[in-house]
Amino acid sequence: MTEPAPSPVPVSTPVPVPTSVPVPTYPPSYVPSYARSAPKAIRVEQDGPVLHVRLNPWGQEDTLDAAVLDDLLALLDDLHERPDVRILTLSSLGTDFCLGADRNEYQEALTADPSGVGLRRIADKAQRLCQALENTHAVTIARLHGRVIGAGLALASFCDLRAGADTSRFRMPEVGIGLPPAWGGAMGRLVSEAGTSRIRELMLTCDVFDADTAHRIGLLHRTSPLGQLDKVIDSWTRPLVRRSPEALVLTKRMLAGFARADRTADVSLLDSHLLAASLHQHARG
Repeated sequence: MTEPAPSPVPVSTPVPVPTSVPVPTYPPSYVPSYARSAPKAIRVEQDGPVLHVRLNPWGQEDTLDAAVLDDLLALLDDLHERPDVRILTLSSLGTDFCLGADRNEYQEALTADPSGVGLRRIADKAQRLCQALENTHAVTIARLHGRVIGAGLALASFCDLRAGADTSRFRMPEVGIGLPPAWGGAMGRLVSEAGTSRIRELMLTCDVFDADTAHRIGLLHRTSPLGQLDKVIDSWTRPLVRRSPEALVLTKRMLAGFARADRTADVSLLDSHLLAASLHQHARG
């Protein structure tokens, strides 16, 4: 007797496959590191080819601490991949443009590492920042107000153009507090911009000087009432964005080359060692 054929094994109904699978979105191929890391020490806003960089967005003390240096270095490094940025303005949202380097941070670094390695690392960042500001392809414009002290003046001096409110006050206080003027390699730049004689006097006396004096000796290109300062900046940026990008970059490179030629005996690479040695001596009494 023939056995009946086995009943077919039921086959489970296949799970329906969605016809539309969500495709993950990815960020654009270029996202600046300053946008990825959302730095807190600076605020960055772009208006076409003009990048506005503002210090002290959260109302901290108006000093150049390591966080500010890191954020500015990251931003300037990214600009190598941003030919669309042709002008960079540097200003501050604080009461003053800048009161100088953070000396408390220096002391803390020296306390944590008496050998001075940590302190030299901070000072070397300042050196790299000023060089990056001088070498970037973008035309850099400093908008200065309030007090512009020490490292703040050094940073501004590396900008191509500088405008200040007529109420601004400037000072190089380093000698008065027992330190060498060793921030960012700025001595050579200041001498190149304003002349040895005037910088010698201001560095040795530590005198406060006003915007008119800064303008007269070449540290400021323009001065105006604070309420009109943005108009001065606009009077530069408007024609600059109409210029040939290639001509601007070439001219900036040539000017930087001549300025550096004036600093053939520049020993600014020793600045971090001078600063660390001086502070170490102070700590020892």
